[in-house]
Amino acid sequence: MTSGLPRRFLDLLTRPRVAGAAWWSVVSRLPVYLMSLAIVLTVREQGGSYAQAGLVAALYTLGMALGSPLIARRLDRNGRSAVLTATAVAYPVALAVLVWATHPGGWAQPAAAVVAGVVLPPANACMRSLWARLPLQEEERETAYLWEALLTEVLVIGAPLMLAALMLVGSAGLALTAVAVVGGLGTLGLAHTRLPTGTTEGIAATAADSTEGTGGIEGTAVAAPQGRRHLLGPLREPALLALTGIMAVSAVPIGLLTLAIPAFVARHGAPGGAGVVYACWGVGSALGALWLGRSQSQVAPHVRFPRLLLAYAIGTGLTLLAGSQLGLALALAVGSAPIALVSASEMTLVSGIADGRSMAEAFTWASLATVLGDALGQQVGGLLMDPFGPRTVFAVATGAALAAAALAFGCRGLLTRQSAPSVECAV
Repeated sequence: MTSGLPRRFLDLLTRPRVAGAAWWSVVSRLPVYLMSLAIVLTVREQGGSYAQAGLVAALYTLGMALGSPLIARRLDRNGRSAVLTATAVAYPVALAVLVWATHPGGWAQPAAAVVAGVVLPPANACMRSLWARLPLQEEERETAYLWEALLTEVLVIGAPLMLAALMLVGSAGLALTAVAVVGGLGTLGLAHTRLPTGTTEGIAATAADSTEGTGGIEGTAVAAPQGRRHLLGPLREPALLALTGIMAVSAVPIGLLTLAIPAFVARHGAPGGAGVVYACWGVGSALGALWLGRSQSQVAPHVRFPRLLLAYAIGTGLTLLAGSQLGLALALAVGSAPIALVSASEMTLVSGIADGRSMAEAFTWASLATVLGDALGQQVGGLLMDPFGPRTVFAVATGAALAAAALAFGCRGLLTRQSAPSVECAV
């Protein structure tokens, strides 16, 4: 079953004028998955307390949450070149200032963290919106979003390992700066790589959508990009609002498990084994995408999405059966199999629901919903851990996952996907 999927990935990711954008986007996204950890390590290395390190990292995340929808909106209006070039320069500069020109305890370091979060290059939103706009066959688009979900799992596991390797030959601050510069270079590559003929971006995308109905809700008129935009942007669409709500709820168990896993391991084994257990969680999700991904495209996205969330809830419930560190590792490896598939189906739904003139912003809101749900889960997990213990947190995580599945089944009619363009990729 898996033999055909790697070939589909290879065919897509080596295609002329598609390969450049796809691989530059991988480089540009390296900072996304390790920067909060790198900031904490850097502030601690500078002599700051854990409280100061946590504050700086939290303010970086706050800046990202505040700035990313606005930058994505500008990306939709003007296309890749100007927006990605500006953020590719501003982001490494802001982080270099944080590392080399500020110190813990002052106002400048938190301010630099907020600025760095605001100007984080919108590589995720850019590439995912490009997959929606590239002239691809429908099966190829499904493969692209499955690749995006699998890539997320790989980067979640691999990016911190890359940071650790860099720290072996230098300081945390030097490693942070190096990753920021590499990410900036990747963003510049993504900004200026050529795309296939027939790809629409920015104002051109809006014109195409107005005449062809591509990437939007059937029968919806698309206003010119020069007009005033509503504050909520694509969230005015009920289907997208429902989808982001579902994704926020579905991310709560991730945050809960993030707190419960190390606590469980500390009680049932060596605390140092938490990293291995976490790795089983990510590896299970990646293998699930490879093993089950090929068959998913045979089911309509709005049908398979709630089913996958139900499978995700059942998988989360497997943690309740664990009685040892090994048992938890196995439960997470098996139970995480649907996670990347849930993410891939969500991206497919966003590409079909979103108005073509706000595609990048729509993907940004979906990502932010996941970040906020994760953060809420971590906060709730922290409050529950001491009085009730990890097993109770596992139960709450299972309940939250079941609630997400119930919401998805209830909103299935809203999530009916409109057709994206299905043409041969021009080169």
